Amino acid sequence: MAISRNFADYCCELLSGVGSPVAKRMFGGWGISVDGVTVAVIADLGKLGGSNQKLYLKVDEVTKAQFEAAGGKRFEMESKDGKLMGMNYFTTPDETMESPDAMLPWARLALNVALDAKAKSSAKAKPKVAKVASKTKAK
Repeated sequence: MAISRNFADYCCELLSGVGSPVAKRMFGGWGISVDGVTVAVIADLGKLGGSNQKLYLKVDEVTKAQFEAAGGKRFEMESKDGKLMGMNYFTTPDETMESPDAMLPWARLALNVALDAKAKSSAKAKPKVAKVASKTKAK
């Protein structure tokens, strides 16, 4: 089932404590970014026409444990060839879906993870230095 724009807008409202979230269509779902980095995805993994719209926030190896301890579930889906694929995105506790204040600590974690990933990615992409041929004069 398609994810409604209304649900995407609501999720942006929930994440508004960390900036100005923007939702964009992405692979049949939505991606939500803040300050140019993706902090969340929305997917509907409902089977047989059922609706199961869920917000998943970005995690890393450190924050993953916090999400798991709070009962968060990892974003997983079946690929076309039947393999289970997972991403580093987790659900938050049910009560966080009720207000931006309840979501704020989780949103901060996701934004920090996304910003750290961007910084690490930028550090790896070192600019190429042009080699300058040295000119030597024959004597």
